[in-house]
Amino acid sequence: MSKSVRDMIKENKSNRSLLQFTERAAPLIFLICAVLSVLTTVGIIFTLLIETITFFNRVSFMEFITSIEWYPFAGENSTYGVLSLVSGTLLITLIAMVVAIPIGLASAIYLSEYASFKTRKVIKPILEVLAGIPTIVYGFFALTFVTPLLKSFIPELPIFNALSPGIVVGIMIIPMIASLSEDAMSSVPNSMREGALAMGATRLEVALKVVLPAALSGIIASFVLGISRAIGETMIVAVAAGSTPMFTLDVTESIQTMTAYIVQISLGDATYGSTIYYSIYAVGMTLFVFTLVMNLLAQYISRRFREEY
Repeated sequence: MSKSVRDMIKENKSNRSLLQFTERAAPLIFLICAVLSVLTTVGIIFTLLIETITFFNRVSFMEFITSIEWYPFAGENSTYGVLSLVSGTLLITLIAMVVAIPIGLASAIYLSEYASFKTRKVIKPILEVLAGIPTIVYGFFALTFVTPLLKSFIPELPIFNALSPGIVVGIMIIPMIASLSEDAMSSVPNSMREGALAMGATRLEVALKVVLPAALSGIIASFVLGISRAIGETMIVAVAAGSTPMFTLDVTESIQTMTAYIVQISLGDATYGSTIYYSIYAVGMTLFVFTLVMNLLAQYISRRFREEY
């Protein structure tokens, strides 16, 4: 049975009222979401700050930032020199970037400059699957596959070492660097490529001498974000790097990173309210400062070297 004109007018008015209500409510919902995000960030920083201050009321700040010995379980002789954990974190990050930057950048150059549309459509999602694998799986991959493989080349390599998790963290970061760098290179106008080719340049010369410099801001930003990810990685190093806080640059030694220490203590190795308990907040604040500096650096580099086309 068809609707009468009066019913149709009434229905249109009802729909219009609902639309007007949605238009008025949407900005309020978005504002609430934004405020919640800001308040959550402020709450995290406030919690870190309060507990960190409690820790430094018990432990000297100078000892924390200058000592290279981290023995929180030594009773009255406990020492809290965070440099041991910082060196372990930076060692893992350095190994990871040595692996991730060349492979990620080469993948980005291939996808941007050489791969056909169909090839890119197949390879890029496969590459990005690496980013979706849980990090605990990467950790066991490092412990049960990469370390035994490395032992065939370095027989004296212990089961827990810095080299194996460093390599696997690098593998985990490859999709991030490849994807972000490829996006930056693909945004370079084709007119620049065509101009270089018209001047007699080869495709490799165009890629390395025209596209790469033009996309430098995005590429460097991807490197910095990759470093931030490596610094904050937890499960891989907790599983495969061991738990030996040591101030060393030897990649075959067992080390401990800041995130791995936080995991160790959070699993119940310290009682609530003890100095060891509060130390995880001090280490967390150190990690927060590292990550914040890297993100600010990425933003500065993106703005400093941004190209306008």
